[in-house]
Amino acid sequence: MFIASADRPLALLSACPVYAPTPLRRVDALAAETGAAHIFVKDESRRMRLGSFKALGGAYAVAQIIAGEAGTTDLFSPAARHVAAGTTFITASAGNHGLSVAAGAGLFGARSVIVLSDTVPEAFAKRIHAKGADVIRVPGDYEASIAAATAEAKRNGWILLADGSWEGNVERPALIMEGYTVLAEECRAAFAEMEAWPTHILLQAGVGGLAAAVARHVRLNWGGTPEIIVVEPEAAPCLKLSMAAGHLVHAAGPVSTMGRLDCKDASLLAFETLREDASDFVTVSDAGAAEAAEDLARHGIPTTPSGAAGLAALKAMALPADARCLVIVSEGPEGA
Repeated sequence: MFIASADRPLALLSACPVYAPTPLRRVDALAAETGAAHIFVKDESRRMRLGSFKALGGAYAVAQIIAGEAGTTDLFSPAARHVAAGTTFITASAGNHGLSVAAGAGLFGARSVIVLSDTVPEAFAKRIHAKGADVIRVPGDYEASIAAATAEAKRNGWILLADGSWEGNVERPALIMEGYTVLAEECRAAFAEMEAWPTHILLQAGVGGLAAAVARHVRLNWGGTPEIIVVEPEAAPCLKLSMAAGHLVHAAGPVSTMGRLDCKDASLLAFETLREDASDFVTVSDAGAAEAAEDLARHGIPTTPSGAAGLAALKAMALPADARCLVIVSEGPEGA
């Protein structure tokens, strides 16, 4: 399993000049529209200048791998620089994970190669290339880009830094999920200061890394026993189907406009974690997610349908009058 503590990534981030906790906003007007007592929005739209929670994962994994190989936590030491200079990281991405890996590799002096399917907007390819990464485009969907990245890593001896995990590829994705626990710890600290805990937590999922990292952190470290609802696109309910089957299941379906959530195969680590920690698994339509994004924009929180998926699910729920709900806006509008 992964380390469900934010201690190591927070220690690393303490020396990062662009790190600051992202806002946790109470949006009473939005709560009134949905029937909840309170809605808290964790806004990741400006996370570390990359505009997504993914900034916490890939870059942290890059740093830990370099530190482990160099035998030092000083990532700017000659030993770490020597290791980084001879290291190439490769990953498939729907956009944001690739940005994080590219940013981390560039910061610490390593090379990165990001594989994007032709469904990923060109805007992402340009942003990733601007971080110093080489970009490879492949035809097909996200799963095709994973297959291409895996093959290139094996052929060239590069380090595969996949966002998802499968048998034989668990250790590095676990580092990425460990990085995501920073988001959960920031929320925990804010709710503890308020002396109030959410009753419902909505977590959108692609391969499931964020949802699993937050869910495990909640179960181990937060007050109360909230309902944790995992939200997926109708076109890609890989976790929902896998939970029903009791094992990982491929979710065949059309392309969803929730691009960062349009993943047809769940992460093994996420599946194993969420089968213990999640309360329910639901799906939302592309139209519902787009409407939720418009709702958030009206309240001063611009995002994409992927970023608004949690709110879309919340709007469809029958909530008790005293519900206190946490929604994560996972990316800014640049994710489109």
